[in-house]
Amino acid sequence: MLVVGLTGGIATGKSTVSALLASHDIPIIDADLIARQVVEPGTRGHKQIVKAFGKGVIIPPSVNTDHNSDEQDWHTRPIDRKKLGSIIFNDERQRKVLNKIVHPAVTRAILWSVLNAWLRGEKVVVVDVPLLIEGGLWKWMGEVVVVYCSPELQLQRLMARDKSTREDATSRLNSQLSITSKIAYADLVIENSGSLMDLDGEVMTCIGKLERAVGWSWMVSWLLPPVGFLSAIWCLSWRAFKRRNSKKT
Repeated sequence: MLVVGLTGGIATGKSTVSALLASHDIPIIDADLIARQVVEPGTRGHKQIVKAFGKGVIIPPSVNTDHNSDEQDWHTRPIDRKKLGSIIFNDERQRKVLNKIVHPAVTRAILWSVLNAWLRGEKVVVVDVPLLIEGGLWKWMGEVVVVYCSPELQLQRLMARDKSTREDATSRLNSQLSITSKIAYADLVIENSGSLMDLDGEVMTCIGKLERAVGWSWMVSWLLPPVGFLSAIWCLSWRAFKRRNSKKT
């Protein structure tokens, strides 16, 4: 099975590409969705966040809830993402605390999802991760696909989407790894500078390349797990070797 990492920059159209891939029956593992699930009430992540940041980061109880009930039911109320975000936004130390809670849980959930896809006999599975490059998860992907548009078009789209000024949009883009920098990590690039129809054509071309890359070997790997394991090790080792050589040149 070929595990494909899908990423892009803000306002480049990664979510649209993910939806198009899903419409063509490509299984998608959505890291953003998983990140919300691992901190839902009752999870270990929820408990760790409340322990680290206090009960002030959970949604308040209704006005009719008495104090004793409040003390007992805090673990059933969801995290207030906006309030938590305001705490970590300008505090690097607090952001690291949150990342140490969330990132391992998300990584474990992604690995389980990949395993489930393999058990189902999927030929290709796409892991949709906004921070695929920044978080280092790209190293564990068989192929990396980057959704690209020019930085100027990206800026214009972000301004239109968020109704923000050019200055604010530029500041937000500058706080992230540039889309141009991400291209260096890509095995395949999906160009998203045209219409939705153009984008769907790009997605279909990408699917064709991925299916040719996986060939018939996925069936052998599925039927013979040791072969699949050795194939994955070889693939990751080869990618690491190529990456080291590209840095030297």
